[in-house]
Amino acid sequence: MSSTPPEATTSPIPFRPASHHGRPHPKPGIPKPKLRFECRDLNHTGALVFFKTTNPATILSDAVTMVLQTLYIPFEGNALIPPVRSITLILRPMAGVAYTTGTELDDEHKEIHFSLDYIANMSNSERRQKEEIQGVIVHEMVHCWQWNALGTAPGGLIEGVADFVRLRAALSPPHWKKEAGGDWDAGYQHTAYFLEWMEVKFGEGAVMRVNEELRDKKYHEKEFWTKLFGSNVSRLWEEYSKTLTEEDNSTGKPAQRRQNTDESEDCVLVEPSKDCGGTEKNEQTTGRWGPPPSGYV
Repeated sequence: MSSTPPEATTSPIPFRPASHHGRPHPKPGIPKPKLRFECRDLNHTGALVFFKTTNPATILSDAVTMVLQTLYIPFEGNALIPPVRSITLILRPMAGVAYTTGTELDDEHKEIHFSLDYIANMSNSERRQKEEIQGVIVHEMVHCWQWNALGTAPGGLIEGVADFVRLRAALSPPHWKKEAGGDWDAGYQHTAYFLEWMEVKFGEGAVMRVNEELRDKKYHEKEFWTKLFGSNVSRLWEEYSKTLTEEDNSTGKPAQRRQNTDESEDCVLVEPSKDCGGTEKNEQTTGRWGPPPSGYV
């Protein structure tokens, strides 16, 4: 006796809406370049100080985060952030303090050269050694990521932005002080405190706007500052200097005055000689960061 097999029935396939992005997309995060470290003399006193106080992986990662959070709204794909594929911290005996440069491969690979001699001669306080190492690396890390108006921005503004980020990281050394007088773009902490004042006067993100405006056009002073803040930078500097004088008068302290000088005090904008020795002749240029003729702090 034969029987007719039951008709096959179809089970509905559960419907899943198509995804526009395929796989789930990771949440936006801070760009993470490859971080490398090199010490060219492990027996150097500066190397012993560095390793006693510092974890290379942590200090580089923290510096990247600090810089990007201060100068950008950091997320993957933010076109305002320069493309940096790798950053190598190199400790070596050399004159000066530190400098940052692109590699011979291309400018998206950065090198921070940090003097072991300078580290060896830091304060004997372990806390100050750690803070100074962190401060110098944060300053140099800024040079890996900041814009420079296609190489036309004043060197003092570039260095001032770097020390502004160091200020925001609470890594300013004890001898730094606000100074009235002199030129607004004298650089380093002199300009950094001016930028800090602007951040208060014009609101959080003022320095971020300065950096952004330096991205893809040449620097023209009057046009640059008027567009951003509605005033010439010389007038802003006068207003800042006046507030310092008023603060000093209210406390009874004499106003700190900066004397114009031709001496360089911190890192300087130079292109190192090809052997990277740091002591050969250096030519003034833009976009490269070289060893200073005197100490950073």
